[in-house]
Amino acid sequence: MKEINQTHPKSTSAYIHIPFCEHICYYCDFNKVFLEGQPVDEYIQSLLTEIRLTLEKHPTKVSETIYIGGGTPTSLTAKQLDVLLTGIHRYLPTHTTKEFTVEANPGDLTAEKLDVFKAHGVNRLSMGVQTFDDRLLKKIGRKHSVQDVYDTIKLLEKKQFDNVSIDLIYALPGQSLESFRDTLTKALAFDLPHYSMYSLILENKTMFMNWVRQGRLELPTQEAETQMFEEAIIAMAQSGHHQYEISNFAKKGKESMHNLVYWDNEHYYGFGAGASGYLNQKRYKNYGPIQHYMKPLKEQRLPIFETEEISRANQIEEEMFLGLRKIEGVSLRRFEEKFNQKLTTVYQSVIAELQQQQLAVLEEDYFRLTPKGLFIGNDVFEKFLLDKEE
Repeated sequence: MKEINQTHPKSTSAYIHIPFCEHICYYCDFNKVFLEGQPVDEYIQSLLTEIRLTLEKHPTKVSETIYIGGGTPTSLTAKQLDVLLTGIHRYLPTHTTKEFTVEANPGDLTAEKLDVFKAHGVNRLSMGVQTFDDRLLKKIGRKHSVQDVYDTIKLLEKKQFDNVSIDLIYALPGQSLESFRDTLTKALAFDLPHYSMYSLILENKTMFMNWVRQGRLELPTQEAETQMFEEAIIAMAQSGHHQYEISNFAKKGKESMHNLVYWDNEHYYGFGAGASGYLNQKRYKNYGPIQHYMKPLKEQRLPIFETEEISRANQIEEEMFLGLRKIEGVSLRRFEEKFNQKLTTVYQSVIAELQQQQLAVLEEDYFRLTPKGLFIGNDVFEKFLLDKEE
């Protein structure tokens, strides 16, 4: 059996999880808790302890991307954000960081918080807007209003924060095609460098899932959902935002470097309650409940509750599942560098079959899905499961 190239990664990115929210959205299943009454300051100190302990065990000289997500990182006060970011600089090699992103909620950002971000080198913000329809915002349990979005964008311009991405969700309950088109038009009028667009996914244990089961919620048809996405792709292209991953659109050079770490199946630290990471061919997950997360850290132990060694076959499968989400596809050269085997050898028959069905193409250094293949992505991805190690 051929060996995998085990050289230590040149760069290890970092994801940092802030689980606090001032309000819980009806569709969200991320690890989060109501902010009020929570030990936020203690959590921040635990987080910094985890970063220190992990870096002692798995050092890195380069961390090209850092992403603080949630929950709602901007639900922290300016002072708490300052403490968190000061600690991050102490333990991570932030002098090497090219992209430093913080997730934000419209209405949460203040001039003071933006000054803290500027002072600490945060150079990208990702904002959860979801829709420009106040009625729908209320329906999905969002705290902000459409006016908050406009006010926040104005504040960002004033503070010269220009690397901003916004998230939109389509196929929301009660969302018409007209309402979605209006959202798309208003979002693109900002001419931001990056947009992410996701269809509503009903997750277990969310209020939405309960309501659907009770027949209290009606979702758009599959046809309407498909039409919304197709129209979004066209509108994005016309406004100069190329689709570089199934759900992501950017101006050239403004693609999310951090998300590309995931799609390129590279290593990254996962810090915080419920966070996942990928180091030395092992995936790991932290305890989710905050007290369970903080307890081992008080004893200077890492809060990991699950570790999985990724077999060679699984690594190859993940390379394909994740890489084929990108519009450019999987690099044949990088595949061979990683696995010491040609992609065209490992998946010879699958590639031939998909090309014949016009679901994929092989060109120069890339194997990628066609638009037709991307639309039925999950069905195509299944074909890359390896029954046994090659």
